[in-house]
Amino acid sequence: MTKNGGKPMNGNISTTGTPVSERLSDSKQLSMQWKTIDWKKAEQEVNRLQVRIVKATQEKKWNTVKRLQYLLTHSFYAKALAVRRVTTNKGKETAGVDGKIWSTPARKMRAVLLLTDKGYKAKPLRRVYIEKKDKKKKRPLGIPTMYDRTMQALYALALEPVAETTADTKSFGFRKGRCCQDACEYIFTALSRKVSPEWVLEGDIKGCFDNISHEWLVENIPLDKSILKQFLKAGFIFKGELFPTEDGTPQGGVISPILANMALDGMQKVSSDRFHTNRLGKVDLRFKNAHKVNLVRYADDFVVTAATEEIALEAKELIKDFLKTRGLELSDEKTAVTHINDGFDMLGWTFRKFKGKLIVKPSKKSIQAIVRNLSDTIRKRGKAWNQDVLIMKLNQQIRGWTNYHQSVCVAEAFAHLDYILYELLWRWAKRRHPKKGQWWISTRYWHRRENRNWVFATDTKELIRVDHTPIVRHTKVREAANLFLDTEYFRQRKFNQGMKKLSGRFKLIWKNQNGCCYHCGMPLDISDEREIFFKVPKSCGGKEEVANIAYVHADCQRIYLESRSKE
Repeated sequence: MTKNGGKPMNGNISTTGTPVSERLSDSKQLSMQWKTIDWKKAEQEVNRLQVRIVKATQEKKWNTVKRLQYLLTHSFYAKALAVRRVTTNKGKETAGVDGKIWSTPARKMRAVLLLTDKGYKAKPLRRVYIEKKDKKKKRPLGIPTMYDRTMQALYALALEPVAETTADTKSFGFRKGRCCQDACEYIFTALSRKVSPEWVLEGDIKGCFDNISHEWLVENIPLDKSILKQFLKAGFIFKGELFPTEDGTPQGGVISPILANMALDGMQKVSSDRFHTNRLGKVDLRFKNAHKVNLVRYADDFVVTAATEEIALEAKELIKDFLKTRGLELSDEKTAVTHINDGFDMLGWTFRKFKGKLIVKPSKKSIQAIVRNLSDTIRKRGKAWNQDVLIMKLNQQIRGWTNYHQSVCVAEAFAHLDYILYELLWRWAKRRHPKKGQWWISTRYWHRRENRNWVFATDTKELIRVDHTPIVRHTKVREAANLFLDTEYFRQRKFNQGMKKLSGRFKLIWKNQNGCCYHCGMPLDISDEREIFFKVPKSCGGKEEVANIAYVHADCQRIYLESRSKE
């Protein structure tokens, strides 16, 4: 903790001697205070406390953890970061039951000053239903008020160091520095060799977020119990009626993924204790090699490998008992024991052995989903767009899908997607010009670029060729790496991922910045939202060249633009 007890250390924020009511009503002063917060220093101060929480957790000094969490949640900088998180994410324009959003710097600063745990009572969530991927069912989503979201974000800062330190080493969902591709690589490692296990338990937990036992969470999560109960028991309002919440974490809540992960952590140890250890409780390689049990989890989806079908079924019963104590159960529809030669799907990929070789490629569902999305964009929304806008929208979708899948066997899928795109775009062009011939349409919309013919392009934009995406093997994250202690490892890892995935001038820009944001100096993640920043704006004569271009966090760019604008 800082020497002044976590109070603001930026001289511009000092309000000593000014009555609270006056400070909160002076919008101009509040706006100035928000715009002059030193965000890099805020990150450093909060991170320093988080590192201490990690070390106390490792030593199982739970009273020290509790004390440090108190210091963090009462720190000015932690409150400021919590407000920034909820006012810069995608839900920033979505209000809870009170109808309030914090859209101005003054409102954000006022929220920082008002944020407190004294007498805290969470408001009910606003319940909405959103479509699932299959569009046949809808899943509930709870939208907390801005204040409650910020309280969750604040306490998430205090809980995340504990969660990261106690997490299963092969858990990859909702964890910073870990991703789907890491899970994919660990599954590949477990199944790719000739002596690898041949049976797989595909597990799916039924309504995980909706059914986790509140009693278990309150008893086992190391967080202020009164605050945690407020998060869990807030209830929700649907069609004007108030409903209580007896189980589950608040879907849509900032802290929910952390709580869900902590409830499921321990599954790996349960399977390891049963299949890897001897009667003395020590890991025995004979047992480990005989059973070939490996558990890899991403959020509430997991797979367990096994040497035989019987061992896989035994693991299933073991996990059922583990989940039962947490108020959870496996989904009978989605849980199955499968031979690796028959293959299984997870996280949008199909894993299957063919003639003794493990092949990982995009699943049929994943390919169908991207084709459906591209088709909707071209046939429905594309009716009113010109070619430039259509290319921009399609490129966004293509980049997202290809970046996700570029580390697996994807050449065939990429080529197929190129063909589908050509067919869809040709029909789009024909519908726009029903009286024109094929030659006119082809010369109007398709052009030659360098050594490529038939490029869907304009003078300023061109459609990405899907099969030109480089196939880059993903380097899996180190199992035991801790996000808060191994900062240099994760920084270098992010930098290397950018160097692998980027090319041309964008790779040079990334290298020049050492993979760090131009605004805040903190590491960028190639898989996260980022923006291009012109050091000298185009409107002021700035050129679109490497020396004038920088990568920035999307959030940092919003804050930068906000700081330059008048309230």
